[in-house]
Order: sequence, then structure tokens, then C-alpha cells
Amino acid sequence: MTLATLLLFALASGITIATPGPTVLLAMSNGSYHGVRAAAWGMVGAVLADMILVAVVASGLGVLLAASEAAFQVLKWAGAAYLAYLGWRLLRTDAAAALPGRHGTAAPGVQALFLRSFLVAITNPKALLFMSAFLPQFIQPAAPLLPQYLALAAILAVLNLAAMLAYALLGARMMRALNSGGLRWMNRLCGGALIGMAATLALYRRSGP
Repeated sequence: MTLATLLLFALASGITIATPGPTVLLAMSNGSYHGVRAAAWGMVGAVLADMILVAVVASGLGVLLAASEAAFQVLKWAGAAYLAYLGWRLLRTDAAAALPGRHGTAAPGVQALFLRSFLVAITNPKALLFMSAFLPQFIQPAAPLLPQYLALAAILAVLNLAAMLAYALLGARMMRALNSGGLRWMNRLCGGALIGMAATLALYRRSGP
């Protein structure tokens, strides 16, 4: 695998990751309500899920899972239901209670933040289909496969972490700058976006014969 191949992969992946997805929205929400340090646990969960998906693709299971209609439907509906639940929870969040100096409900533990982002990422069948079709294009079959997949996984991890960190920092800044009315609108925006993504995922169908 050449440096040019790695740079091309980084560019193509960066363009894809730059489009806000559910894990990015969760990072922004976690950053605004729990701080960047706590939000980092959610980022770790999302990146771990991505690394598992890369391992699935590298092992060849990605092709089998992508071809299985039953596995696809289970992942699709589980992911859609969980996204809708998180969106609904966000819509019901008390924005005023989250402002500095206010006493609201107890913040979730780091395990909850980790698991929430992990589940969102691992139950997204579009991510599995994308990686199954995308990653092999940058692999040289004649060369050892493990180092190549490790290199691609490292690039994905760095890009994902950078995107989520940027949105978590944005969320933290918005928390300091907005009043309760502004935070309420931010909740509606993020919650509505997650529910919209859930609906899109529920309607998603694989292309093919």
C-alpha cells in the first residue's frame, strides 16, 4: 500500500465523515450537556464500533452479513429504533436545568455515554455496507492484508475522532453562549435530526438485483 493510496483514502473518508451523522450529533449533544471530557467516552465508543466493523470487513464476514437479508433487517430496525429513542429523549430534555448553576437530573455515567454511541455506530447497517464496498478498493490483494487494514482503520479512527471532537467543542461553546430558549431549540434541532435519521434508516433499502 503506497502513501498515495493512503492519502486518497484519507481524502475520500474525510469527505464522507464531514457529513454530520448520528455519532457526530451525539458528540455535540454530549459536549453541550456533559462537557468535552465526558463526551470523549462517547467518541471512544463510536470509534470502537467502527474498528469492529473494519475487522468484520477484513475477516470476510462483512460480505456475508451484507448479503444476509435477515441480518440487514435486524440491524436496520434496531438502529432506527435506537436513534428514534435517543431523539425523543433529547426532545424531552430540560434545557433550562442544564444551564450552568442550575440543578437538573443527574448526568449519565461514562459507561452510559460510551455504550450509547457504541450502539448507534454498531447498529448502522449503512456503515457496514459502505465499509464492505469501500475499504477493499484500497487494499492490494497481493500484499499482506492485516497491515493494510490496520492502516485504514487508524486513518478512520483519527478522522472520526477529529470530527466528533470538533462538534463536542462546538456543543460546549453553545452551552456557554445560549440561554434556555436557545438550548431548547438546539435540543429540537438535534433531536429532530436523530429522529429524521431514524426514519431514513427505516426506509433504507439496499441496491442490488
